[in-house]
Amino acid sequence: MGRVSAPFGVKGWIKVQPFTAAAANLLSYTVWWLGGGGGWLKYAVADVQVHGRSVVAQLEGCEDREAAARFRGMQVAIPRDALPTTDANEFYWADLIGLKVVNSAARDLGQVVRILETGANDVLVVEGERERLIPFIADVIRKVDLAGGVITVDWGADF
Repeated sequence: MGRVSAPFGVKGWIKVQPFTAAAANLLSYTVWWLGGGGGWLKYAVADVQVHGRSVVAQLEGCEDREAAARFRGMQVAIPRDALPTTDANEFYWADLIGLKVVNSAARDLGQVVRILETGANDVLVVEGERERLIPFIADVIRKVDLAGGVITVDWGADF
């Protein structure tokens, strides 16, 4: 959902770079999980507000700048069951990461390693024998099979 970029002020607030479509989407959740590769811990959100393109929040028990600084660089997550269900042809980025990508000719192009937001459309970063940037648009994406772990694209192997 986001990443803690820095402490904010001197009263224990943190500044979060949101990974959501709108920064305000983080305001809907009263509990966040913070962590990363070293594990995750659950924190109640005492107060939160949009601050420009970022979100600033105070976590319960985080009372000063030094305490807030410990969260720098941590990822912000919420439990999957707290997310709204997606409509047909809507996907959470986290569900697309790791999927195999094949083209209409059944050529394996690689695996989605990350997704870029460009403003015009999202772009799949696919690693295979080389890196490919594939736009996530209806003209290119033919099928997303989450259960099967495959995205089928109309994309030439030489692109």
